[in-house]
Amino acid sequence: MEQTISANLAVLACPGGEVFADEMINHLKKMYRHSFKKQAVALARRYCLDMETAGSRINFVNDVISHSLHSGQDKGKCRTPSFKIPARFTHFPNGEIKAEILESIRGRDFYIVQDVENRYPVNFSGGDDKRILSVNDHLMTIFVTVDAAKHAGAEHITLVLPTYPYARQHKAKGREGLTASRVGKILESLGVNHIITLDIHSRDIVLSFNRMRLENLHASYQTIRCLSMMDGILNDDFVVVSPDTGAVDRNKFYANALKKPLNLLYKERDYSKLSRNAQESNITELKLLGDVRGKTVFMADDMLGTGGTLLKGMKMLKESGAGKVIAAISLPLFSGDAITYFDTAYREGLFYRIIGTNAIYQEEVLTKEWYISVDISKLFAQTISRLHQNQSVSSLLDNRGIITRLLADSQPPLPLQNSLFDPETE
Repeated sequence: MEQTISANLAVLACPGGEVFADEMINHLKKMYRHSFKKQAVALARRYCLDMETAGSRINFVNDVISHSLHSGQDKGKCRTPSFKIPARFTHFPNGEIKAEILESIRGRDFYIVQDVENRYPVNFSGGDDKRILSVNDHLMTIFVTVDAAKHAGAEHITLVLPTYPYARQHKAKGREGLTASRVGKILESLGVNHIITLDIHSRDIVLSFNRMRLENLHASYQTIRCLSMMDGILNDDFVVVSPDTGAVDRNKFYANALKKPLNLLYKERDYSKLSRNAQESNITELKLLGDVRGKTVFMADDMLGTGGTLLKGMKMLKESGAGKVIAAISLPLFSGDAITYFDTAYREGLFYRIIGTNAIYQEEVLTKEWYISVDISKLFAQTISRLHQNQSVSSLLDNRGIITRLLADSQPPLPLQNSLFDPETE
């Protein structure tokens, strides 16, 4: 019989991750109500109980587990937990950050949500103080929050990091540090048990952990669902192009799932130069391996920074005769003046659409005609629910099965937000 998400689950949002945490918690509440009803029906049938008695027994178990009593509420009705733990964050004049957890979390399964790439003003001191934080400030906020959680007696600590910090510093050339691995080791030493992230830049990062687990989610299902909603896109003239050799595996996945040919853009870089913006990149040579004349081209990559690499690739594809060019980006940073450069490129007809996720909080780019944002907060909520209940997350980490069923379905898919559970992942 299906378990109910326990009221013992607790979620705390760091200042940068407030929006994503709220979206995720809304899904968790829907899942709780859905699973409560299913379990109540199953108990009522199995033990010949009425629905109110079955519901009261589920609530009794949750009250015992969560060490709290919900006085004054109907014992037989679904009592959806808030899940969210109140906290106060203070940013001192000298730059120090303090986290205070305002409710007991002793013995609870604790999830800390942070968006380290959020570059918009975030709230401190209850909203009285708004500040724009760097990646390092966001990371320090994680450190002090984890420390506060350990001192407050959390039983198990999981970090929900849609963007893993310093992920691009995963290999050393010469006298460089492996900072991506070092960040993980610091988090592990602080007492973090688990990390949930999206499309981590390199799988090698995970190899540096001793005990900490990392669940690496993918937005491929949401991306393909978005493509399937575009009229006339997934036709016989559709091809997949890997934007570089490092993205071959990711684009091979899409090519196999969509049963489309795979081409490659080969790039040479001068690593002595720094890519400062879309016009000043370190790419020295670009070659297309394959034929894209008259084709709708799809490219997928994990991260978009200044956008110079992607824009150069799009320009070459159009010069090679490509029709519509669509890019899917799991982590759309849009650093610096990237949005301005993509605005110009769109007016010049270099691309048709960019599909991104809400893993990183954005405002300006959401107003652009050429940008489509897909919601991956439900994917994270499903992962949290399964981890909390000690259930398998294999079907969420390897989603080839649900993608196959999606593409085999001849009916147009429903919008993600209109259903409690995707039937493919339930």
